[in-house]
Amino acid sequence: MRNFNMNRPQGRGMQAGFQKADRQQRAIVWRLTKYVLKNYKFSIGTVLVCIVVASVTSLASTLFTRTLVDDYIVPLTQMANPEYASLAQALFRLGAVLLLGVVCSYAYNRLMINVSQGTMSRLRKQLFEHMERLPVSYFDQHAHGDVMSVYTNDVDSLRQMISTALAQVFNSLITIAVTFASMVVLSIPLTLVSVLIAIVMMLTTTWLGSRSRRFFKIQQQSLAQVNGFIEEMMTGQKVVKVFCHETEAVRAFEDINEQLRSSACNANRIANIVMPVNGNLGNLGYVLIAVVGAAVALASPSFCGVEFTISLGTIVAFLQLNKSFTQPITHVSQQINSVLNASVGAERVFNLMDAEPETDAGQWTLADGLWHSPQSAEKRKVEGDVDFRHVDFGYTAAKQVLFDININTQPGQKIAFVGGTGAGKTTIINLINRFYEIQHGEILYDGIPVSDISKQSLRRSMSIVLQETHLFTGTVLDNIRYGCLEASDEACVEAAQRVGADDFIRRLPNGYSTVLSGDGGNLSQGERQLLAIARAAVANPSVLVLDEATSSIDTRTEQLVQQGMDRLMQGRTTFVIAHRLSTVRNADLIIVMEQGCIIEQGSHDELLALRGKYYQLYMGNGIGPS
Repeated sequence: MRNFNMNRPQGRGMQAGFQKADRQQRAIVWRLTKYVLKNYKFSIGTVLVCIVVASVTSLASTLFTRTLVDDYIVPLTQMANPEYASLAQALFRLGAVLLLGVVCSYAYNRLMINVSQGTMSRLRKQLFEHMERLPVSYFDQHAHGDVMSVYTNDVDSLRQMISTALAQVFNSLITIAVTFASMVVLSIPLTLVSVLIAIVMMLTTTWLGSRSRRFFKIQQQSLAQVNGFIEEMMTGQKVVKVFCHETEAVRAFEDINEQLRSSACNANRIANIVMPVNGNLGNLGYVLIAVVGAAVALASPSFCGVEFTISLGTIVAFLQLNKSFTQPITHVSQQINSVLNASVGAERVFNLMDAEPETDAGQWTLADGLWHSPQSAEKRKVEGDVDFRHVDFGYTAAKQVLFDININTQPGQKIAFVGGTGAGKTTIINLINRFYEIQHGEILYDGIPVSDISKQSLRRSMSIVLQETHLFTGTVLDNIRYGCLEASDEACVEAAQRVGADDFIRRLPNGYSTVLSGDGGNLSQGERQLLAIARAAVANPSVLVLDEATSSIDTRTEQLVQQGMDRLMQGRTTFVIAHRLSTVRNADLIIVMEQGCIIEQGSHDELLALRGKYYQLYMGNGIGPS
């Protein structure tokens, strides 16, 4: 008794969970349907017309069997000299009707292909446009492979549903409606039997579908994990080889691949029995119709003074109508896999589409080297004066990482951040360009709070060389021009010469026209970093941010680059995160950070004289990476 009482709430909870999942599934499918209808009203309307015509022609051929038996076959068997001319004419008319149905079927299937492909193209475009408006924090919290899976697997599952299942649903609903009307006209008793079987089939489909959907959701999540893991292993293949981690990588892949196999088996195990079950129920209904029809034909019962008589042709026609009535349910159950898979894919697609975009309330804009205020028509020269006033920040509300940051700079100064790993150096850089918003305090850019400056204008006024270099597929010239799309070829070459990249570029097979692919895999790490620095130089920014910009360049190359870097930094406010003393010693202001706080700041000589943390780093341990 105790176990029974304990299991009852769990059963109710599970049932409630299934009901909630069903509601969510219906809402998602309805949202997808509205999305399709919104952009393809005329095409969908034409499809519906074609489906109606195709269904009516199919119904006409079914009803013709009654006429064929009662009006032609039975009379012809009783004639001494049968005359087949009238039968031939009737068959010719039927052939013309069926040909019209074939044309309509071809037309609506062709239209649905155009609708599905057009919808997918539009959906991917909107997803990508929305993704470009998402904040950096979104990509910090979501694996890249998971996001990529939305564009590939999830979107493709929607294509399958729209091109096949959606048309099948339309066809099934229309077929059921016109067939039901014909069945009522032919025989009410037989119609009741058909409706009873159809209700059992629909309840079976709904019950099994609700239990398989959660497995389809797990399947899509596992598929995204597999994609993410493969992408991660491909990116880090050299590290895997260097540390002889092949066996462990294979074992880890086997684990997540087994999760995908298990979830896929569970999902399809339930969904795949829907069609056979409904098919057998349909066969059972066929037999019941034959038995009940024969009984009615022999007994000719009456009800309320109405006598129910059925001819042989009516029974034959009704058997065909019963198939037309129950087969749509069987056809829909055949599509249950794609519908459930698509509903999960649609949920993931809409989750990405519904993700909150990056907010920007900034009004100040940049034009012709001036800050423009739309409210007061005020203009200020862009000088690169960046100040922090009592800034607190945390990536989450529960964990603060910066505490009371105060930095006062002058235009044209070189400011260097030093400190151990996790001290908050890179976080400060991310706040300058508003990758994240501060919780307390104020960051001023030329006296203007950065929150009042348009993010696009703010980021256009500065160039950033990140620790991790990324090059795009295209020529060397295209990659340098990425820093300023309006830059001429001459300006790009000048930027490369300024940072010392010109020599190695001219040694490439096609010089500046050499095509790079695979993130510049045919270049050394130092050469890739030089191109990233040239990309920053061509933008001619007021503020320059170097986040470990020379970390991947050897000492000899660094000496060549440093002169170009010094020329690049002249007249610009430069924020530097670096561990090499050659980069730090000549800074106007060195800021020493520890656990999110500024513990020392001053020039190189001033900090050495303090004999504090900077002195210890300089004399003993070196300056750690960000």
